[in-house]
Amino acid sequence: MTYPNSEETIKVIKDLVSIPSPSGNTNEVITWVENFLADLNVETKRNRKGGLIATIPGKDNDNHRMLTAHVDTLGAIVKEIKPSGRLKLDLIGGFRYNSIEGEYCQIETSSGKIFTGTILMHQTSVHVYQDAGKAERNQDNMEVRIDEKVHTADQVRELGIEVGDFVSFDPRVQVLPNGYIKSRHLDDKASVGILLQLIKQVATDKIELPYTTHFLISNNEEIGYGGNSNITPETVEYLAVDMGAMGDGQSTDEYTVSICVKDASGPYHYAFRKNLVELAKTNEIGYKLDIYPYYGSDASAAIRSGHDIVHGLIGPGIDSSHAFERTHISSIENTTKLIYHYLLSEMVE
Repeated sequence: MTYPNSEETIKVIKDLVSIPSPSGNTNEVITWVENFLADLNVETKRNRKGGLIATIPGKDNDNHRMLTAHVDTLGAIVKEIKPSGRLKLDLIGGFRYNSIEGEYCQIETSSGKIFTGTILMHQTSVHVYQDAGKAERNQDNMEVRIDEKVHTADQVRELGIEVGDFVSFDPRVQVLPNGYIKSRHLDDKASVGILLQLIKQVATDKIELPYTTHFLISNNEEIGYGGNSNITPETVEYLAVDMGAMGDGQSTDEYTVSICVKDASGPYHYAFRKNLVELAKTNEIGYKLDIYPYYGSDASAAIRSGHDIVHGLIGPGIDSSHAFERTHISSIENTTKLIYHYLLSEMVE
């Protein structure tokens, strides 16, 4: 049995995290994925929301599967240009200002110009501000210092920067010799990389899938509605491939595939979950069962929107999610193996 090459998967993940794609501004990364699949002669189409759907015909065309992973990431948008020439931000996605303090960023204007900057506390210098360490990390206190000679709002506007421009964060991706991958936006570009490599193997090796299978690369998951549409009436099983959340009380780790039992939306389909566990056991795949208390997926969004589907959620374990993320190649491999066997398995009865 041959699985996709994990080193190639890591390369794809590096490419993906290096493309800025905050929710609302994802055309560049969707185009990258579109071109990747076009080279494999895999049929794709874009939905009106800007997501991408790839379809591989299967032996059974009456019952379909859908797998989804998302390329949109956390980010920000310019809320205000301050009189000082610095920028006030409004956040895109669920995270805290402290997780981006000191981060390098880029501002993309509506005309496509790119400017760089740094996200800082207004009261950063300890030589000037006595409360530099105590001040709250919030919208009023944090700002973007633009890497241009600007000291007024008018000077910023002369650059072409305006309210509504997207701000993305430097991923700072590193792949270490011991197998760790450190980067922002592993949620969920690690899973997108896994799906792309699996699609490549199916296409290259001409593997016949038992069911027609759709792969939705969604682009609005971080704001709650990436995968709640474009689900064919024939779709029976819907598997979201997203990250496994780590922390106190969690069983998820950086080395296995995490199978979600329940998140903030409620329990996932019991029989589907048991089928995934059985596949992991049968094929000696490292896995953990877990509950994510403050989490929602594209699968739960699909259920909430009224689709009559069997829904599940799995993914690689990601440490410090929505902040300084890290995983390990073994988690990527175990997630890949479980999806590979799932794609070839029979549906839940």
